[in-house]
Amino acid sequence: MPVNPGIEYQIAEQEYHQAKTTSEKLKALQRMFSTVPKHKSSEKLVQWIKDNIKKYKNLTEKEKKTKKGSSYLSIKKEGAARISIIGLTNSGKSILLSKLTNAKPLISDMEFTTKLPEIGILDYKGIKLQIIELPAIVKNYNETKHGLFFLSLMRDSNMIIVTLRNKSELELIKKELKENDIDKNLLLYQGEDINEFRNDIWKRLSLIKVYTKQPGKEKDYPPVALNKGSKIRDIAEIIHKDFIKKFRFARVWGSSTKHQGTRAGLDHLLNDEDVIELHLE
Repeated sequence: MPVNPGIEYQIAEQEYHQAKTTSEKLKALQRMFSTVPKHKSSEKLVQWIKDNIKKYKNLTEKEKKTKKGSSYLSIKKEGAARISIIGLTNSGKSILLSKLTNAKPLISDMEFTTKLPEIGILDYKGIKLQIIELPAIVKNYNETKHGLFFLSLMRDSNMIIVTLRNKSELELIKKELKENDIDKNLLLYQGEDINEFRNDIWKRLSLIKVYTKQPGKEKDYPPVALNKGSKIRDIAEIIHKDFIKKFRFARVWGSSTKHQGTRAGLDHLLNDEDVIELHLE
């Protein structure tokens, strides 16, 4: 007899996988438990949900205690995406941050130099990306001082960059991420050319950059960051809430159209580097 979960369970399970914080994961698990069919075939699944509810209740309580003792720990999200840099001690995290951004972290041969997150902004062709270097990964990372806070930053990141001296270090890092249910887009860095690596970062993010222009003028700068799969409707809403009501048509230049400057409607799918000219009533 199969489990055959209903639509409510499936929605809760999707929320669990998309959750960024431990409290969000706990709520989703509790909804999963209340909606999962309970019979002989679902016993293993029910037990898995129970075990994870217990796990996330403990993590939530630990996070509350951590926040009480470390209320100064908070990092405002800036830019189009947040990216965390992690790695073992002396793996080159601070050097990479200084190469990618305007940050000036302390760089030393001493182990565990980075005690708290270091923050910088990567300007990629006009798009601002927040880069956070986190203290070195060690075994049982969630039990270290502020470890739960650092893990929450990873969960809230669009991508995680892993600095490596050798591939063997990756095993411990993946183990710590897995044990804390962090399933993120990992990009490995082992001293590659920094300009090429900037391009790799952009390619791995689920973003595109789109330029706007006024009739008869050059394209505006900086571009606008949008999620992949965005349409003209999305950029019109970002520019001004009334643009949808007043929209007549757009002209598009770039790889999303065969003929440059062609007219397009609100549902036209955009590509990276497109240029959009909006015409209103």
